[in-house]
Amino acid sequence: MKAMILAAGRGLRMAPLTDNLPKPLLAAGGKPLISWHLEKLAAANIIEIVVNVAHLGTMIEESLGNGSRFGVSIQYSRETEALETAGGIAWALSKLGDEPFLVINADVYSDLDYARLCRHDMASAVRAHLILVPNPSHHPSGDFSLSNGFVTNGENERWTYSGLGVYRPELFGTIVPGAKCPLAPLLRQAADDGRVTGQLHSGFWMDVGNPLRLQELDRHIRQRAL
Repeated sequence: MKAMILAAGRGLRMAPLTDNLPKPLLAAGGKPLISWHLEKLAAANIIEIVVNVAHLGTMIEESLGNGSRFGVSIQYSRETEALETAGGIAWALSKLGDEPFLVINADVYSDLDYARLCRHDMASAVRAHLILVPNPSHHPSGDFSLSNGFVTNGENERWTYSGLGVYRPELFGTIVPGAKCPLAPLLRQAADDGRVTGQLHSGFWMDVGNPLRLQELDRHIRQRAL
């Protein structure tokens, strides 16, 4: 299975840290955020990786290179301006192929087992398999519900989308290449059609959305290493 790391965002909530450094290169625990993902992917033997870039993208490319020092092979999907999540994935489809692929937001951190996720048996009619997490304090209303392994838009107990999931390229087939397109509307429609499955991850997860959370993650990683 191939993987795509979403790294094209501007990271406005991280300003001024992201004024001169792309968000995926901000460090926690002594490593850039994106490096943690690359190391975990390599450990899971997921070695074909696409990274989309826009804001200060050349810095990401110069930092990561072809991925060989992480034990992976990186292709870059370059966006003149960020195309939002679904638009960025659609733009990169030619590099991702025809099979399901893993998508990871560069600005999340978790202890999720990537290898186990990629072994998930995804039915042919399913367009996405999402990892959901308990709602963090900054997103108390959640995004989706779960019912018998399917993701729904119901108002029952709701969970937060983690920024981690497996997708089929067919989900993005209606997007005009180069168009800006958010992911949420696609997922909500596919969920209404019964084409999205999911699972709840109760381990560690963090959306590193602002400087305070970056500091919190740094403390978490360093304490865990003691």
